[in-house]
Amino acid sequence: VSKMTGVPLTRLEKTESERLLRLEDELHKKVVSQDESVKAVGKSIRRARAGLKDPKRPMGSFIFVGPSGVGKTLLAKTLAEFMFGNEDSLIRIDMSEYMEKHNVSRLIGAPPGYVGYEEGGQLTETIRRRPYSVVLLDEIEKAHPDVFNMLLQIMEEGQLTDSFGRHVDFRNCILIMTSNIGADLIKNKAGFGFAKPTEEANYEKMKQTLMGEIERYFRPEFINRLDDVIVFRPLSRVNLELIVEYELRKVRERLIERQISLELETSAKDFLIEKGYNPDFGARPLRRALEQLLEDPLSEAILRSEFKAGQMVKIIYETGKTGLTLIALDPPAASEAQGSSDKAEPSQPAKAASEST
Repeated sequence: VSKMTGVPLTRLEKTESERLLRLEDELHKKVVSQDESVKAVGKSIRRARAGLKDPKRPMGSFIFVGPSGVGKTLLAKTLAEFMFGNEDSLIRIDMSEYMEKHNVSRLIGAPPGYVGYEEGGQLTETIRRRPYSVVLLDEIEKAHPDVFNMLLQIMEEGQLTDSFGRHVDFRNCILIMTSNIGADLIKNKAGFGFAKPTEEANYEKMKQTLMGEIERYFRPEFINRLDDVIVFRPLSRVNLELIVEYELRKVRERLIERQISLELETSAKDFLIEKGYNPDFGARPLRRALEQLLEDPLSEAILRSEFKAGQMVKIIYETGKTGLTLIALDPPAASEAQGSSDKAEPSQPAKAASEST
């Protein structure tokens, strides 16, 4: 059954109810903040799996809107991994490639006699082979109107007919569409930034604005077939600190094999957030800042053999510097064993002041 469905054996063995009841907790391990979004997805999926939703429709149909870089795609990836075993269960399609009418047929397959007919459709063939998937349609507002007719059929009937005349089943899929509608309005409005006393009021105002844009742009019959329109929050300062901690955990895990530990002072974390925060692009610049200011100098120092197994790398920021300083610290036991004076020599900073760009 596992081979036929593409669902890992461990997922088939575990009790469905146990997994679904902890869905939000699992999603929050990777998705920072966005409580409303995570709860909305969790409730809809549980309704479907409990049999309270029309069995002909997909497990869930959503539109994700909100600022750039706040976790819309990450939530889709994390949901795919949790529900179906791995991130490969995410089928991602850029809808800007389907702006023209003649490209729409590529989703279900080219007509007989046309180039690519035997290959099947980009959407239908993938779902036919991997029926348990999260389908992510990026920038749905750019798609040709004919695409929306296909989506109406999927959301209402749970199936789509491909170019071979086969009925492709979408009932075991989760359909997620992202949209940049209203993105310019978000950028032009004041008050969307680090946490402030009016943060909740700002979010509600942004939500009303985006919902108005969604209703103005999309047809009522399309909106009515969605399970939910989910508006993502801008990231606050506290959220960015949590993202830094999450990214650092991943770096620490990669260093385990080399038996090197990592510690960042608060000043270093503040420096990374300062260099990586951009209200228009969310967490993406922060991840680039971590790569350039931390991972790059750390990797160069490792390749120069400046750090040894068992050492701790302490990361500090010194006022006025353009980068971080990496200091190799020997473990206490090793330090006590050095020299006859029972005093360890102070560890020297690694050659590591990186230049910020």
